[in-house]
Amino acid sequence: MTVGTGVISGASVDIDRATVDELEAASVESQRAAVERLLSVPAVEEAYVLQTCNRVEAYVVTSDGPDGRAALDVFFDAVSEDVLVELGHEESLRHLMRVAAGLESIVVGEDQILGQVSTAYEDALAAGGIGRILEAGVTKAVHVGERARTETAINEGSVSLASAAVKLVDEEVGVDGTDALVVGAGEMGRLAAQSLAPRVDHLYVANRTTQRAVHLADTVDADATVVDLDDVAGVVADAAVVVTATGSPDYVFEKSTVAGAGETFVVDIAQPRDVPPTVTELPDVTVRDLDALKTVTDENRAQRAEAATVVEDMIDVEFDNLIAQYKRKRADRVISAMYESAERVKAQEVETALGRADLDEDQREVVEAMADAIVNQLLAAPTKSLRDAAEEDDWSTINTALQLFDPEFGAEADGDDVDGVEIPEHIRDQMPDAVFDQLGDD
Repeated sequence: MTVGTGVISGASVDIDRATVDELEAASVESQRAAVERLLSVPAVEEAYVLQTCNRVEAYVVTSDGPDGRAALDVFFDAVSEDVLVELGHEESLRHLMRVAAGLESIVVGEDQILGQVSTAYEDALAAGGIGRILEAGVTKAVHVGERARTETAINEGSVSLASAAVKLVDEEVGVDGTDALVVGAGEMGRLAAQSLAPRVDHLYVANRTTQRAVHLADTVDADATVVDLDDVAGVVADAAVVVTATGSPDYVFEKSTVAGAGETFVVDIAQPRDVPPTVTELPDVTVRDLDALKTVTDENRAQRAEAATVVEDMIDVEFDNLIAQYKRKRADRVISAMYESAERVKAQEVETALGRADLDEDQREVVEAMADAIVNQLLAAPTKSLRDAAEEDDWSTINTALQLFDPEFGAEADGDDVDGVEIPEHIRDQMPDAVFDQLGDD
């Protein structure tokens, strides 16, 4: 793929369209491993995978859209076409902004998704999946998410998926005065424990890493007991309410774990699920999952509708800025490559000419200045044409220019940086200030 000229293809499975079973079928063992799997496809140059409680999404950069869609079709092979949403280049960029801003969450405006988008970026970066295109797209999405939360009321009250789970429990069986068990000491487990703590008589906290469970139990305002994950069955009988939210790829509960425990209300907000479907066969056990939380969050959506409209407008502006940024960078890389190519030819010809003539220092400077002037005058018109081509989405002209002027340019650059494009000092010195100013103009 020509550096800087690829396109993004995306695909998404989320709880709004998919059932919990379908979402589980799309889940990956880890975001980093999923990125590495996508990068193993020859056509894929960049990749990013985001998996949360209610969504699994993947984005790839390829030289053209069909290659990207083909890679994602294989990646989501286990998912029905009915629930898979395919996204083109611009759709992917806009969707990522909406996700980071919390507009695509079950609980509109929840804060956890912004951290999850950032963590997925770090995972993709560690796997070698982040290049120039996804770097700009994902970092812009994070920026939009931060703006949405600082400049609007989209996250007023800091409502989370975990607190929505507790609200569901309260509506169906009541929370006050019960004993409750939280399984998982990650972000969702922490939020669930904090929501339950002021209202329950006793809180049990279980986690595979005991140290994290101890830390969580120490930080909540409740009488709390830490339980080893292998000993959960021993306390389920005491806990009328269970909220489970681990990151385990396997079931944490078994049917035998809750059999004989009496009346137990379980909310499973993990993805993949912590509780197997067979548990629902027990007459005294009620299990609710992400599907059930959809109805609980309708009120949240209505309350935040006004703020969501403001965020939508913000995304429109930021999206236009991002597209303009891509256009500038693509044109600037071509212009830089063009000057690189011209500089090589100029340097060779000047060296040849000076080697054939016995000139003093002043005369040599005149020859070199004349060569510089010729190059600058010849390239002034193509520079403007390439800028215009980028603004008009004439990528055929841009790609043709890249083929003509060394598409591999830039690997060892050591000079100025313009919109992410490094221009070697010896070339920068030959470029007219007006041209350089144009490249750096926002």
